[in-house]
Formats: sequence, C-alpha cells, structure tokens
Amino acid sequence: MGKNKLIKPVVKWVGGKRQIIKKITPYIPQTFLTYYEPFLGGGAVLFALQPKKAVVNDINSELMNLYVVIKDNVEDLIVDLKKHKNEAGYFYKIRELDRQKDMYQNLTPIQKASRIIYLNKTCYNGLFRVNKTGEFNTPFGHYKKPNIVNEVTLRAVSDYFNRAEIEFFCDDFAKSLQNVQKDDFVYLDPPYDPLSDTSNFTGYSRGGFGQIEQIRLKELCDQLNEKKVKFLLSNSSTDFIKELYQDYRIEVVQASRLINSRADKRGEISELLIMNY
Repeated sequence: MGKNKLIKPVVKWVGGKRQIIKKITPYIPQTFLTYYEPFLGGGAVLFALQPKKAVVNDINSELMNLYVVIKDNVEDLIVDLKKHKNEAGYFYKIRELDRQKDMYQNLTPIQKASRIIYLNKTCYNGLFRVNKTGEFNTPFGHYKKPNIVNEVTLRAVSDYFNRAEIEFFCDDFAKSLQNVQKDDFVYLDPPYDPLSDTSNFTGYSRGGFGQIEQIRLKELCDQLNEKKVKFLLSNSSTDFIKELYQDYRIEVVQASRLINSRADKRGEISELLIMNY
C-alpha cells in the first residue's frame, strides 16, 4: 500500500507533529509489524507513515469518536458539516451543547464528530481546549473563510482507515499497549512536560498530565525496552525529562511553536526525540 499525500490530519491539535514530521520520520524504523500510538491527537505521524496495521488510542473520547465516524460514516459526516455557519452566535450555540448534558447526549456520533470539526476549524487559533469539567472553552476565531468541509481529506483518511487494519481505543495509554510484541513499533507523543509554570497546557482532555504521569510513562518505556520493543518518544527539552530518560538515546530537534496568545512567544523551540535503538 503506497503513501497517499491526501491523507493528513483532519483537525489541528495542540502538540501536533505536522510541522516537524520530516524531522521525526528519519528516526522511525523502516520495518515493523504493528504500529502503536497511545497518544494519537491529530495523527500526523500515523498519516505520514500509513502503516498497514496499527493500534491507536487517545484519552479524548470526542477525538476517537471522530475517527471512528470518519471510518464508518464519512459521507454522512460531510453532509452534516455543510449545515454549519461561520457566525459567532451560531458558534457559541454549538459550543454550549456540551454544557447541556441532555441535549448533548441526544446528539448522534455523526453530529458529535461534525461539531468537533466545526469548532476546531472556526475557534480561535484552532485550539482544542476543554476546562476541568470537559467543556470546550475556546472562543470564536472570526476567520473569513475557514475550511470547515474538507471533503478530499476526509474521504482520503476514511479510505485509509478502511484499507488498513486499525484498532481504535479510548483508554489509558498503558492499556492500549497491553498486546505489543517484540517486532512492533511504538510512537509516544504525550502532553509535554511544561517549560514553565505558565506554559503548562494539558487542556485537550480532562485530568491533565503532570510529573507523576510522566514518570509512569517512563516506567512503561522501561517495560517496552525489556520486551525489546522499539519506541520513539517526543517531549519538551526540560531538565526533568532529560534526567528521566538519561539512559536512552536523546536527539534534539527544532520545532515551531505556533499556538501562543503572545506573538513574541511563537517561534523555534527545542524538542526531544527519545528512543531505545
């Protein structure tokens, strides 16, 4: 199965790897049996590699519902997306649905998926963010012509999902790796260790991802290493992460920080690629 350049992320995601995908792929093994990605997010690495067999997971249930809908009901999703309006009043009406639990529960999986794409394309900076109670809270973006209905990409991703053998999970990252074997490959892209107290962003899902979770992830990497499973992990270049993974190979790459409320805080930033091979 050859690579299809039309297959690419359908939503913009915090920490997404679209900008540095060409810096990541040279470090990925040429051959492996099953591709595992426990923190799928926008899926830039999955869509770049397009493995024939994959197990993908994310704790964000909205996101995983979106991918399943794209696989099973892409045409119905496209029809529903065409109903949306690029207007502030309409945007806030759709955004508020998750605050009205009875109304939200009555939405079909297709309507929920359509809502997430619409909000992602029209909200400020394309920033998917929820508060502590799991409610979407990014404001309206005021874009003139947001690409709400990208039919070509949606159909290409749907085609890939149906041609490949892919399992979708919405669970704890460790549980999604229970069946990993020696000749498989795992790419880990967790919420990053914050560079400072003010840069701490884990608002794409409820619960956050602090140092205790980072340590639990490192212990999981140790288990993968003991099984001789190759893993590649992305994280921020902090002293905590460098010390935590000091026994592994660490490479530094430059990434563009595009999401920040202050323009002077956007630009090149060092990130770490950590691997056991």
